[in-house]
Amino acid sequence: MAEPILRAENLTKRFGGLAAVNDVSLELFIGQVHALIGPNGAGKSTLTNLLSGDLKPSSGHIHYAGVDLAGMPSERISRLGLGRSYQKTNIFLAFSVFENCRLAAQSRRQRPWQIFRQARRFDDVNARALSALLAVGLSARRDALAAALSHGEQRQLEIAMCLATEPQVLLMDEPLAGMGPQESQTIVELIQSLTAGHAIMLIEHDMDAVFAVAHRLTVMVNGEVLASGTPSEVRANAVVQQAYLGEEHGGLDV
Repeated sequence: MAEPILRAENLTKRFGGLAAVNDVSLELFIGQVHALIGPNGAGKSTLTNLLSGDLKPSSGHIHYAGVDLAGMPSERISRLGLGRSYQKTNIFLAFSVFENCRLAAQSRRQRPWQIFRQARRFDDVNARALSALLAVGLSARRDALAAALSHGEQRQLEIAMCLATEPQVLLMDEPLAGMGPQESQTIVELIQSLTAGHAIMLIEHDMDAVFAVAHRLTVMVNGEVLASGTPSEVRANAVVQQAYLGEEHGGLDV
């Protein structure tokens, strides 16, 4: 089996006497979606913030391509190849779709010695932005204002901005939140298309979507790992069914 691109070992995050994440370990592999599920307050977003550098762990390690990321600032982690989307869509509403993506691409092609050259004239940056928009299906909307996009399209744009930074690891925090069935299906298909060349960690409450895309699942409850394995292994786990999934998902076919 290939080596994981990212490995978290015994991660713990304490806020005073509360352990929001307690001794959590997981591995992410290129070409796989690793879904992180559990009830609200389970510690899923806190774990994501630890991996992305938005929070510093109280203890534990995060190994990425031979580097320990634990405690490293988020901007440096991003430059190393980790991208993330947030629960609340994080885009520039007053800018065009293309400008949102161009700014993201430009963050990886900084040229401080060319301060008098217009940013829009950098062909490699423009090409990277257009490639990201094409990957998420928004190339035809490149000139539209981000504020004019539907909720689902704004989610697609945020993912495109993430792709424009050329990450190897994508951390997605509830990308289907607030969507109807058609928009959800679009995002599910997009996630499936992105598995080639990326390791994806997905936080999601839509269990149908989770079982449609995930290669592995980790279930968290009260900051700890309740179970981890393939979708069929997790779904057959009686403790998981009682704590979270319910009977309907115990009977689904993978």
